[in-house]
Amino acid sequence: MSKKHEHGGNVFAVARMLGVAPEQILDFSASINPLGMSPGVRDALTGCLDRLLHYPDKGAAELRERIAAYHGIRAEEILPASGSTELIHLLPRVVGGRKGLIVAPAFAEYAEALDRAGWEIDYLTLSSADNFALPLPLLWEKLGEGVDMVFICNPGNPTGALVPRREMETVVELCREHGTFLVLDEAFMDFCEEESAKELIRHSPRAVLLRSMTKFFAIPGLRLGYAIAAPETVEAIAALQDPWSVNTAAQVAGVAALMDAGYCARTREYVDAERERLARGLSAIPGLRVFPSRANYLLVEICDGRSARELRERLTPEGVLVRDCGNFEGLDGRFFRVAVRLREENERLLELLGKK
Repeated sequence: MSKKHEHGGNVFAVARMLGVAPEQILDFSASINPLGMSPGVRDALTGCLDRLLHYPDKGAAELRERIAAYHGIRAEEILPASGSTELIHLLPRVVGGRKGLIVAPAFAEYAEALDRAGWEIDYLTLSSADNFALPLPLLWEKLGEGVDMVFICNPGNPTGALVPRREMETVVELCREHGTFLVLDEAFMDFCEEESAKELIRHSPRAVLLRSMTKFFAIPGLRLGYAIAAPETVEAIAALQDPWSVNTAAQVAGVAALMDAGYCARTREYVDAERERLARGLSAIPGLRVFPSRANYLLVEICDGRSARELRERLTPEGVLVRDCGNFEGLDGRFFRVAVRLREENERLLELLGKK
């Protein structure tokens, strides 16, 4: 593997290094809902302590029903997991094959999962000149090279670029024609739910849609995600899961989060407004180029010769973390990503970035 893979959100290590409490760190490197977890989730977690005396519900039945109701689909088309990363690492074993294609830049765990399973890895690298749009003719060519499985993240991570649903219909059809298993990662699609391809994927026997509850619902410490797929695909993945994959607290939190429609609406409204405001502020700083995004983060290119590493090293002593994207396939040391946080926190970031 060509690049060393790290993730954002290393707030505890930085806090130890600076000698401060983790709560004093402004973490723009991890893209978590700035409103925090739903009040209903806090109450549910407090009230579930007695349940921890028992083993978790192995099938997570209540959570599956709640997810199904949230999306308007059937419970047998849902598979909860210990974060979508668990599912990513199971899928090479489920599909069985030798060659995987990753649409890049992309989440590092796709390559990690394929590499651990001994697969050959190829990339379709999107261009910053085109705002990381997906070129369908090039995808067709790549799939024709004998690809057993393809990973696509929508909206893209770390780019925030969205493949519109009408184009995703074509992607699904291209994969069907080539016999390629499609893994569509919609970890950030809750922020623009109307563009989800879940109705396309749930009817396809050789596709799976991944969702994370870490980002939108702000519970990364509980590790919770799920797959949406045809029932036979759900059964095949479930057969490889470890017993009690989803713990009791995660199940309880997931049910409570999905029941809070008001929280979901407030989140989308707030993130849409603050993302636009933050993008305008970043664009006004000389030497920065901001890419369009439909997620709760922005990818930024440094165009004046400085590097993201230098920027990160300057901000960290201030207790502010950004995601250096130089280790993403298809990007280099000019790129960094910032989460959309609360307005006053975004203002603090802009203030620091504006200093020479």
